[in-house]
Amino acid sequence: MQLPNDYLERVYAGVLGKLVGVYLGRPFEGWTYRKIMEELGPIEYYVHERLNQPLVVTDDDVAGTFTFIRALEDYGVKPSLAAEEIGKAWLNYIVEERSILWWGGNGNSTEHTAWLNLKKGVAAPASGSIAANGQAVAEQIGAQIFIDGWAMVAPRQPELAAKLAEQAGKVSHDGESVYAAMLWAAMEAEAFGSSDIDHLLDTGLAQIPRSSLIAKLIADVRAWHKASPDWRDTRQKIEDHYGYDKYPGNCHVVPNHALMVMAVLYAPHDFQKAQMIVNTSGWDTDCNAGNVGCLLGIMNGLEGLEEGPDWRGPIADRMLISSADGGNSINDAVRQAYYLANLGLELAGSQKLDPPKNGAQFHFSLPGSQQGFRPQTGLDVSKAVRVGNVEFEGSRALAIDYEALGPSQVAAVTSPTFSPREMLNMRTYDLMATPLVYPGQVVATRIIADAANHGSIEVRLRARVYDEHDQMCDVESEPKKVGPGEQAVLEWQLPDMGGQPIAELGLAISSTGKRADGRLLVDHLRWDGTPALTLRRPQGDGDFWRMSWVNGASFFSKRFPQAFRISQNRGEGIIIHGTRQWKDYQASGNVMLHLGSYGGLAVRAQGLRRYYGARVTRDGKMQIVRVRDEDVHILAEAAFKTEFEKPISMRVIAKDDKIVFEADGVSISATDNGPEAFSDGGIGLLVHEGALSSNEIRIGAAR
Repeated sequence: MQLPNDYLERVYAGVLGKLVGVYLGRPFEGWTYRKIMEELGPIEYYVHERLNQPLVVTDDDVAGTFTFIRALEDYGVKPSLAAEEIGKAWLNYIVEERSILWWGGNGNSTEHTAWLNLKKGVAAPASGSIAANGQAVAEQIGAQIFIDGWAMVAPRQPELAAKLAEQAGKVSHDGESVYAAMLWAAMEAEAFGSSDIDHLLDTGLAQIPRSSLIAKLIADVRAWHKASPDWRDTRQKIEDHYGYDKYPGNCHVVPNHALMVMAVLYAPHDFQKAQMIVNTSGWDTDCNAGNVGCLLGIMNGLEGLEEGPDWRGPIADRMLISSADGGNSINDAVRQAYYLANLGLELAGSQKLDPPKNGAQFHFSLPGSQQGFRPQTGLDVSKAVRVGNVEFEGSRALAIDYEALGPSQVAAVTSPTFSPREMLNMRTYDLMATPLVYPGQVVATRIIADAANHGSIEVRLRARVYDEHDQMCDVESEPKKVGPGEQAVLEWQLPDMGGQPIAELGLAISSTGKRADGRLLVDHLRWDGTPALTLRRPQGDGDFWRMSWVNGASFFSKRFPQAFRISQNRGEGIIIHGTRQWKDYQASGNVMLHLGSYGGLAVRAQGLRRYYGARVTRDGKMQIVRVRDEDVHILAEAAFKTEFEKPISMRVIAKDDKIVFEADGVSISATDNGPEAFSDGGIGLLVHEGALSSNEIRIGAAR
């Protein structure tokens, strides 16, 4: 399969188009056309500030799209990926009533209904079938809104994109909803090689039954478009013939699919106009605008996004992917573009992309990319700071432009590495996340001062940390002086932060004289190494220390004196901290089992159902287990006197393929080097149908 020469950049444009559409349509999701026109007028740019809402938010369209695609990584990058495997990914990454989905209740929310089926052991595709859930529930919009990733890993392969979208859609949906998903996925896949919207529609129609309602709908919208040059006339006909009043449920796929088709017919090569049409038309605006944005992003490339207003600047690539793998939650469009493109290359049998700049997390390699970096605001921070992206040494770099920088000011530019404060004001969807960077790790960057700069500057690495009252405070490295035309490498081992999460990471620039003006280029910024930290409750009234754990337990309470006390009503509960960058390390602390069949620590956790467990059991055993979906494999076991309400000194070491578990001086070990083994992931506390607590958990190098 010959992939497009600009495959990566088109994937990036598709991801950006998805984000723009979702963030644009989210503040007035569910509004009618009439309400939008009365209160907002035509939607030609972001309106979040007018409605007092943050721009970059948690949303099911983003979280589901970029989480469910991970089934390819977890179950094999193969064209034959099955609905049952994607359903297993749901159970691993979705935290009940806290992440990804709209938890509207059984029979109200299609995805919630399907998740309950999966949890009861009804495997996909039965979990989303009309037979199990009824036609009204099964034909809501959800299958369509999550399909973009499947298309972006199958460029110019509409049949494959439709097949993958069908399997993914059937986890939760059936009937016309799945047909809509298949058709749009095929269109997006074909858009990597064609910009003819009629050809794309015909390609999508070839993947679904001719007798389907979706096919009839498209024929009608095409005819109305041909008959009328004004999209408003076609919108009215859609409302008259396919409106919400014609279909049961809260968000049926048919009316919304009609609006999407209308938007791309009237504005196939005008991103702003297509977004204006689909958003002004109302109904499920964030979903519809996200799918339309992704299609036009792929089809027209980054250049298409640059026409009209500045869509990219306010977002700065930022995205939030709330899931049980908290290290994937604070994300950006560049990271996701590389991830998806590598999946697509592997599916096509091609060589994967080399990690840019030796694997740096922030490398700014794609045109216009900022990877979340924005000027910091505050009393001592210069307002005359701009962030951009420029060509540099055959690649690209982040450009920080500053003006009139006096001795009492700094030009600070940072990117989020944990949940932003805005999450406290987000509605509907929670954000499950853990920090990306930790004390003990070494942060490094390469910077270059422009030769035309006026005045020398001092540059520091800056970490913004939540304090015990949930306010951000700045912690900085030692300064390095950089004159015009000079370059420098800064390295900084992050100090102990008292167990508090690092919210942002970046650079602070100050003048060494009376005034400095110019440009600083950032080639890359990275962090490496094993964390060295102690997780505990701070003295103040803040809550971000607790929110830095993915909460997969029934209760994670702060009402008790212990720092970490979890309780699980049914089955197993787990809270998780850390990222997939964690490989070889140890975790230790005193753990108390108050009640339950078993409890203990987890290491190399990759979600709710993928980790190594080091646990003690009520019936007198200590065990090392590998949990992988429904399979729990005991790797090592010994007798142990387990007592409730008694602290147990625990330590777990994960190094290479060996796991060592020590509990009150008793030690067992296991080697796991087969295809089912885990090589990375965070730590956790787990309990089965009971309660467990600990006052502190220490993380350090494996010895």
